[in-house]
Amino acid sequence: MVQTIRIEAAARGRSGKGAARATRREGLVPGVVYGAKQEATLVAFDPRDIMKELHKGGWQSHLYEVAVKDGPTERALMRDIQFDPVTDRPLHIDFQRLAAGARIRVKVPVAFLNEETSPGLKAGGVLNVVRREVEVLADPDAVPEKFEIDLAEAKIGDSLRWSAVKDASGTKPVIADRDFVVATVAAPTVVEDAPIGVPAAPEAAKQKNPPGAGSTSTKGPAKKK
Repeated sequence: MVQTIRIEAAARGRSGKGAARATRREGLVPGVVYGAKQEATLVAFDPRDIMKELHKGGWQSHLYEVAVKDGPTERALMRDIQFDPVTDRPLHIDFQRLAAGARIRVKVPVAFLNEETSPGLKAGGVLNVVRREVEVLADPDAVPEKFEIDLAEAKIGDSLRWSAVKDASGTKPVIADRDFVVATVAAPTVVEDAPIGVPAAPEAAKQKNPPGAGSTSTKGPAKKK
């Protein structure tokens, strides 16, 4: 189930770049909660609360309860964050409000099981991860923390597709028109060294055409003076 996190916010009365700069001068991060065919709610956050969420990782898949002081509590997803290009501090945050009964579009990480017993990996194969996370449509109250793929029988040359994902949450992948690849077990890359005593190509060319032998000059023989 998706993790629900409560985050405190203060209401903002004005929109626009000037109002946003004024909010930052107060030490807060301006933001907005939009969507679900309702009027946007202008808010401001303590930057420490925002950085705490960013450092956790996986914030794209978390469900937030944005508790506005003296206002409503909104169920929303953190959709976009703008950062200062110099300091990397958050400048603005967008939250998307959830409508009742609506599915949400989230990215769920993929975990691989039984790598130590996989025949392909034991034989020297390499796990090539094509998608470390899969974007799906899901019920906001039933978003899995991760998808799992079992490698216990995976051999060299095998492709692990969406159909191999263990998911009991009823999610639907955004890519719905094919059974797409999530990972493959590739053969090991072998770099062969040249046999000892065999010269490299340039040296071999010199041996075949040593100086003075079979000159390719187009000049005729030197004339006597």
